Amino acid sequence: MASTLPPALFPLFLDLRDRRVLVVGGGSVAARKVPALLDAGAEVVVGAPALGEALATLAQQGRIRHRAGAFAPEWLDAAWLVIAATNDAAVNRRIADAAQARRIFINVVDDAELASAQLPARVQRGPLQVAISSGGASPMLARHLREQLETRFDASLGALAQLLAELRMRIRSRLTDLGQRRAFFERVLAGPAQALLRRGDAQAARHAIEAELHAIPPPRTGRVALVGAGPGDPGLLTLRALRLLNEADVILHDRLVSADVLALARRDALCIDVGKRVGGNHDATQRHIHALLLEHARAGQRVVRLKGGDAFVFGRGGEELEALREAGIDYEVVPGITAATACAAYAGIPLTHREHAQSVHLLTAQTRDGDAEHDWHALAKPHQTLVFYMGVQGLAQLRDRLITHGRASSTPVALVENGSHPQQRVIAGTLAQLPELATAHGARAPALLVVGEVAALATRLHWFGLPPLTLADARCPDAALAHAA
Repeated sequence: MASTLPPALFPLFLDLRDRRVLVVGGGSVAARKVPALLDAGAEVVVGAPALGEALATLAQQGRIRHRAGAFAPEWLDAAWLVIAATNDAAVNRRIADAAQARRIFINVVDDAELASAQLPARVQRGPLQVAISSGGASPMLARHLREQLETRFDASLGALAQLLAELRMRIRSRLTDLGQRRAFFERVLAGPAQALLRRGDAQAARHAIEAELHAIPPPRTGRVALVGAGPGDPGLLTLRALRLLNEADVILHDRLVSADVLALARRDALCIDVGKRVGGNHDATQRHIHALLLEHARAGQRVVRLKGGDAFVFGRGGEELEALREAGIDYEVVPGITAATACAAYAGIPLTHREHAQSVHLLTAQTRDGDAEHDWHALAKPHQTLVFYMGVQGLAQLRDRLITHGRASSTPVALVENGSHPQQRVIAGTLAQLPELATAHGARAPALLVVGEVAALATRLHWFGLPPLTLADARCPDAALAHAA
């Protein structure tokens, strides 16, 4: 089914200095919109038969101009922006239609469908502004977020923004390279300037910034951060990972790193998809990744190698560190939540349990040289959890090996597809049913397989997404719908 949600709004800050803004409506709603327009230096014209007390006072002071009477399309002449704030829906629609015909952006208060522009909730500290919009879906939610941010941003941020604005041309003329300027700002933000501004010592803050500007910065050397992106839910990204994404010049990311995680990266970072494809030459791709890491780090850039899950759990992170170490490149490692723990948790499956499983094994079906050779006899023992990072390939062979070596055919299993994503599916059954389960529900990668007694708990402890699907649901779709309801 196609989405009925409106497209995302494009965020934009307008320079309204000495530009006419028409506000139609003379009551309290219109009065709430005017002060911010005046603060922006706009020439405000308020059109209405009569003005309320607040607007009448502004008109008497000469801060706004009153255009008396009922709305007429010629009121839009010379206007750059229009705000319809009457209590008459029909009048608001006439204003919106007239503005649309003249290609003038209009905000219609409390009517997002008629509006081509929406006024966000704002947090302002001097010239620094944070604008929050829900796209008209929930203004109260935007206001709630604004209230939270108001408590986190103190007045020193506004003073710092003003000070940096005053020094802007000096900063740009001395530091012509964008990378140099970014490094300078990072040093300023980590330095004493903001603390001095909190104490009210603007002069000392200015001296601190100027000293940093004229200091000889250390030569910039490239480095690589090996960062685990987690299973896909951006809320599971670590704070350290988020900071590095915002500092990175270059991001080399795997195919399974979610778009939501990549959206948290610095906007001007160079993002390169280096994901391995099914049927491709994985060793050649890995050599290419090593070459890219060395190329960008040697160019003095900060590189984030962003891997789904955790880089040290079936992520070839060790191979990449070996290449960096051999080349003498500085690096660090930021762990991520690996798919085994994340997908199991989002499926309601504890990997260990005092009654059901006293150990857990993380396994892959592939090694560098081909199929993995596991100790199947040891893996077939009961009361242990097996987690296979293997997608949905070779399930029949895996089942046969486990049963042949002694694992009960009734052992519970769960396939977790797209774990932690909104489209997550959990398919649950027994080891004997495993291939049929996957086929019946059209299971596809990315998927993770959990084998063991704890997998049965998915049907009882699920909390994220729809309840687990079973073989019966595939055989009787109506039962599956009733199950989900």
